[in-house]
Amino acid sequence: MNYHLPRIALVSCLSIFSIGLFAQTAPRTGDAKLTEYWDPQVRIITPGKTASDAPSDAIVLFDGKDASKWKSQKDGGEVRWKIEDGALVVARGTGGIQTREGFGDCQLHIEWRTPAKVEGESQGRGNSGIFLMGKYELQVLDNYNNRTYSNGQAASIYKQTPPLVNASRKPGEWQTYDILFTAPQFYADGSLKSPARITVFHNGVLVQNNTTIWGATQYIGTPNYEPHGALEPLALQDHGNPVAFRNIWIRPL
Repeated sequence: MNYHLPRIALVSCLSIFSIGLFAQTAPRTGDAKLTEYWDPQVRIITPGKTASDAPSDAIVLFDGKDASKWKSQKDGGEVRWKIEDGALVVARGTGGIQTREGFGDCQLHIEWRTPAKVEGESQGRGNSGIFLMGKYELQVLDNYNNRTYSNGQAASIYKQTPPLVNASRKPGEWQTYDILFTAPQFYADGSLKSPARITVFHNGVLVQNNTTIWGATQYIGTPNYEPHGALEPLALQDHGNPVAFRNIWIRPL
């Protein structure tokens, strides 16, 4: 069966289309400066020589030599992880570490490496974690030919959202996370105003795209939000595996 628009309707459609096309192509008149503004001037920084290098406004949290910007989560004392060949390496049983300074909205760059010698499987293989604000975990794990639950593999928001793809390199190779984190906000009464959000590139590949974080990471049970400060420490996990970290820098936003 054939359907035909009435002639009047067809003419009306063509007229609307013509008006819209004219509106987009018609020359603009007036003062172009009315849509310009010069102040405030955009702040100038010096970018790194490569995408992995810290820009001039970044806080370098670990430069391969100095771990003084970190402290033990167990007792607040000095970090007891090892510094080997420019990397900060988990020392099993010493506990996690956290920054002495707190952060909220930020851009974070961090490089990590799981052991070249493969031991264990699933969650027992090259396991650690990066906790934004000490509460929201981005998983670190050797997931090269190592199957585990999808929302617990490398680049997952642990026990919440799996990565879009598995971009893992081989064990023993350095890997990179570039992270854009938006901190949660709370009303004065402690109720949630807006949840945390995160974008992550794993080895240059987008794996979390403005993902909503459902709450603080929980190993058992569902995540939930509890009110906390606007600035909280960044933490790295001791999960018993000698995972290494290097070239850690952050830009508060």
